Amino acid sequence: MELWHGALLTAVGVLAGFLNVMAGGGSLLTVPAMLFLGVPGPVANGTNRIAILFQNITAVATFFRKGYSDFALSFSLALAALPGAILGAFIGTRFGGEWFERLIALVMIAVMVLMALEERGKNDAKPQERPSSPSKSRLIWGHALMVGAGFWGGFIQIGIGFILMPILHRVMGLDLVRVNMHKVFIILVYTIAALSIFIWQVELIWLYGIALAVGNSIGGWLGARVTIEQGDKWIKRVFNAVLVVLIVRLLFF
Repeated sequence: MELWHGALLTAVGVLAGFLNVMAGGGSLLTVPAMLFLGVPGPVANGTNRIAILFQNITAVATFFRKGYSDFALSFSLALAALPGAILGAFIGTRFGGEWFERLIALVMIAVMVLMALEERGKNDAKPQERPSSPSKSRLIWGHALMVGAGFWGGFIQIGIGFILMPILHRVMGLDLVRVNMHKVFIILVYTIAALSIFIWQVELIWLYGIALAVGNSIGGWLGARVTIEQGDKWIKRVFNAVLVVLIVRLLFF
C-alpha cells in the first residue's frame, strides 16, 4: 500500500464513520474509494467490514460513556438480525458488479417517503418525548424486520442505516438518539459474523481495512457525540440531506 492510499482511505473513513452513525451511507464512500484503487468488488465489500467493526465499537463506547445504553434490547435486536446477516454475507462473498446501486437508490426513496408521511400525520408528541420502551407489538414487528435488515447488512452493508433507522424510529417508536444508540450496537454484532465469513471466503486487504478503520473510528466518535448533543432535529436534517445526495449519485452518475 502506498502512503497516499492510506491517507486517502483514512480521510474518506472519517467522513464515512460520521455519516454512518448520524444517518447512513458512509459505505457509499469507502467501497467506491477501494474500487478506485483497483480492489475487486467482493474484496472491497469484505475489507470495508474491518472499518465498520471498529467504527461501531467506538460509537457504542461513546454512547455508553454519555449515559445512553439499553444492552438487553440492543442485543435481542442484534440476535434477530444475525441469521439474515450470515446468509447475506455468504452471498456477498460471491457477488460483484454495480447493479445493486439502483436498488439502494430505490430503498432510499422509499425511506424518504415514509419519513415525510410520518411528519405529515404526526400530531402527538415530539420525537424526544417518545417512550424509550416500545410496546409489545412494536417489539415483535421490530425484531421480525431485523431479519431482513440483517440480510442486507451482511450482503452489502451499503445503506443499512437507511433501513435500520425507519425500523427503530417509525416501527418501534424510538426517538432518534436511541435509534442511533441501538443501530450501532446491532451493526457491531452482526458485523462480527459477516466479517468472519468474508475472512473465510475472500482474501481481504488488511492494510486498507486498518487505514479505513482509523478514519471510521474517528468519524464514529464524532457522530455519536453530535447525535447526543444535537438531538433529533439535527439528525433528521443530516439524514435527509445524505439521502438526497446519494440518490442523485446512484441514479444519475
